[in-house]
Amino acid sequence: MDTKQNNLATEQSSSLVEKIEALGQTKIPEAPEANVHVLTIIGQVEGHIQLPPQNKTTKYEHLLPQLIAIEQNPKIKGLIVLLNTIGGDVEAGLALAEMIASISKPTVSIVLGGGHSIGVPIAVSTDYSYITPTATMTIHPVRLTGLVIGVPQTFEYLDKMQERVIDFIVNHSEIKETKLKDLMFAKGNLTRDIGTNVVGHDAVAYGLIDEVGGVKEAMEKINSFIKERESEKDGAED
Repeated sequence: MDTKQNNLATEQSSSLVEKIEALGQTKIPEAPEANVHVLTIIGQVEGHIQLPPQNKTTKYEHLLPQLIAIEQNPKIKGLIVLLNTIGGDVEAGLALAEMIASISKPTVSIVLGGGHSIGVPIAVSTDYSYITPTATMTIHPVRLTGLVIGVPQTFEYLDKMQERVIDFIVNHSEIKETKLKDLMFAKGNLTRDIGTNVVGHDAVAYGLIDEVGGVKEAMEKINSFIKERESEKDGAED
């Protein structure tokens, strides 16, 4: 009996240490049964090349099966995407954006802190998008490194990839293509680089993001989308 009690105490102690290490707290708050899934995209979007372990990354191969599961799970009625990313792999980010845009359930995004580079198409891929007042979005052309591109085919490939990114952003937001390109190729805004750093209210004014807001507004919007969807289904059944 003493041995069992000792083993139980050891297990509880180990569990307590794990919670402190993972979450910085001893008790995990119990969430009610939720019908909205929250997907976080933070740090750098990792694609085909593995980044160093000290980098905070979001691995796109981890998110793809999650998105499939969200689409298939009947208990999940909506999706909120939280972004605080510096960008990353262009093809991986664009793949995530396409996946989110193709989900049949209501989707809402919130840009917190930053939604830079390839984070821009991910932010606009949802049905409705929010950005906090202090959050920023860096809009710049696709690039590999600072090296000179010596092969014409490589330049053509990058140029076509750039057009894919521009087309996606324009088709999933209210920004005009000419305005987006002006921001993308602007000089002087970013030190030693071309592009534009857009802050919260400006992102809305340009038509890139739908509205300035945070968690409260996003939850209200996703719940209204869910109610609309359910009322449409009820009407169709009648």
